[in-house]
Amino acid sequence: MSVGWRGEYDPITLTWQGGIPAHVVTEVERLAGQLVDLAAMGVDVSDYGNGPRAGGIRRMDAAGGYFFFPVAPRDQLIVIVRIMPPFQDL
Repeated sequence: MSVGWRGEYDPITLTWQGGIPAHVVTEVERLAGQLVDLAAMGVDVSDYGNGPRAGGIRRMDAAGGYFFFPVAPRDQLIVIVRIMPPFQDL
């Protein structure tokens, strides 16, 4: 049974997400939500952002920083694997 497209965090990302400023997390979640919405409409989002890098991971700018995500079309899944806040927020 298909649930449809969704976005998730890699479990390791969740362990250090608390140290990332809230405005960066909010922007990453907004952008990931837009990717999920586009994918649900049939748009191939595997070409969005910069990349691909090793393993098909892509990079997208967000709130002065960026985040990495692979797209898994067979699972209808976008996984946020790493968030890098702007340098001044480190």
